[in-house]
Amino acid sequence: MIEILSPVELRRARRTGALVADILQTLTENVTVGTNLLEIDAWTRRMIDAAGAESCYVDYAPSFGRGPFGHVICTSVNDAVLHGLPHDYALTDGDLLTLDLAVSLDGVVADSAVSLVVGTARPAGSEALIEATRRALDAGIAAAGPGVALGDVSHAIGTVLSAAGYPVNTQFGGHGVGTTMHQDPHVPNTGRPGRGYRLHPGLLLALEPWVMADTDELTTDDDGWTLRSATGCLTAHSEHTIAITDDGAEILTLPSADAP
Repeated sequence: MIEILSPVELRRARRTGALVADILQTLTENVTVGTNLLEIDAWTRRMIDAAGAESCYVDYAPSFGRGPFGHVICTSVNDAVLHGLPHDYALTDGDLLTLDLAVSLDGVVADSAVSLVVGTARPAGSEALIEATRRALDAGIAAAGPGVALGDVSHAIGTVLSAAGYPVNTQFGGHGVGTTMHQDPHVPNTGRPGRGYRLHPGLLLALEPWVMADTDELTTDDDGWTLRSATGCLTAHSEHTIAITDDGAEILTLPSADAP
């Protein structure tokens, strides 16, 4: 289903997006060497509860996971790129950490992800990976707008990732959001210009470029959720929820201090 939000729902979506962004900002400011992934999950749960919001993950049980997920945030480290199940692991200096969070507030969902390097060490290629996903995300947002074909957005994302030298996996990508977390349309991280669904004002999309340094193949951990690069290489992931407006695309998942 492709859901088009009303102006009232869009105002709610802005509040949800700011909440998600504020939580992720708080986490990135407080995560350090020695922080346990289960601590991150507990901190996130408290912030969601304090805001009167609901996690989209706890009861989530899709066909590709061994559900329910049972936690409120995805914590993916180093070669883990998507759906990282929080577990008893203390972060070390130089770990590449991705935090992926989706929350529902007042009946509307927002979804965002950030990657960062923990501590002061900078493993070779880690910052380049993160920067490539950020630039690809910016390109996808810049391409989006009313009447634009979805293939144009995917093509803009994929062009940046491929130019940076990274293989692009199309099994998982961006998606529609609204009153539920995962909706149509699927937004692959590469595509053909001019093809696909034409974007309409009121549509919310979660755009999420993610890459693995030297492969496009994934493996799944025994936990049934965590997806890793098949070669053990580093990975990164950036995501924003955007709203298609009459004028273009509005980023909803900006911290409240940065929101327009």
